[in-house]
This record gives sequence, structure tokens and C-alpha cells, in this order.
Amino acid sequence: MPKIKTNRSAAKRFKKTGSGQIKRAKAGKNHFTGKKASKSIRNLRQGTLVSSADESRINKLLPY
Repeated sequence: MPKIKTNRSAAKRFKKTGSGQIKRAKAGKNHFTGKKASKSIRNLRQGTLVSSADESRINKLLPY
């Protein structure tokens, strides 16, 4: 069997943690930030974990 190819666009967006969970960046920080409060923009800097409903789909894109 050949090896499974990693989806390169997903590899740039997601990282696996040591426990096997998947980290992602929060959405909404690239533009239209002038109308958002400074506190909400600060909160967008921290990453978060992918929901358990989406985790199985992303694991197929990132096999290794």
C-alpha cells in the first residue's frame, strides 16, 4: 500500500498536540478589525482546539 498524502492546506492551518488533539487559530482577525473592541482582538490571538465533531475529518487530512 502506498503512503497517504498529507493535505498541505490543512497542514498549514492545524497542528497536533502531544495528547493527539488538534490546535487551530481563531477566525476573524485578518480584516474588519477597526469596528471590533481591543479586548476581542486580543482574545483572537490565542489558539483553541478543534471541536470533537470536526476532529475525525481533520485527522483524515493529517495522517502523520
